[in-house]
Amino acid sequence: MKRKMAEGSKTRIAPLVRASISFPPDLYQTLEEIAKEKKVSLAWVVRDAAEKYIASEAKDGREGRPPDSRQRSARRTAR
Repeated sequence: MKRKMAEGSKTRIAPLVRASISFPPDLYQTLEEIAKEKKVSLAWVVRDAAEKYIASEAKDGREGRPPDSRQRSARRTAR
């Protein structure tokens, strides 16, 4: 995971934006298990997954376009 350095910043990591996200309990538990296995924070696992998702969307030509409502419904149903 690479982030651009903020202009004029003396640190190597760009500032982060804090977000509050809710997960179903089973998904949260899985994320915690992955973090423990990799010896990283849960936040790192979520950031890594988000970056991979965005890269995948860009590769599929969907960058900047949210899926239409039928796709979202199909994804929810498939879970």
